[in-house]
Amino acid sequence: MLRKFTVNTSERDQFLEITSEVQAYINQCGIAEGAAIVYCPHTTAGITINENADPDVKTDLIRRFDEIYPWDQQKDLHMEGNTAAHMKAVTVGSSQHIVITEGQLLLGTWQGIYFCEFDGPRTRTFYVKISN
Repeated sequence: MLRKFTVNTSERDQFLEITSEVQAYINQCGIAEGAAIVYCPHTTAGITINENADPDVKTDLIRRFDEIYPWDQQKDLHMEGNTAAHMKAVTVGSSQHIVITEGQLLLGTWQGIYFCEFDGPRTRTFYVKISN
């Protein structure tokens, strides 16, 4: 079972929590035990799992990514000028694999699934593949 989702980002760098969308799809599929693969098909965006209790975590991650991968690096050769976005996406990764048990995503108490935008604002897609 595979489903395509669309998200609209509003900032250059943005972490959008997508946990509820993924869980709703699991509920719709009626899967009790299995796994979900959440995949981003973009080279300047990614998928991660991180804390969803304190919004400052997202703010801190974005700030630290900007420190590590500055947008104004004069040595970057990529003609689009968005090498920083590519570097951030490589660091985060394009997918996450999450266990499903008793019909629920097996996430820690403070964890959520995030779509990570690094070159927005844009309309983006991600996919969820459910297997049992």
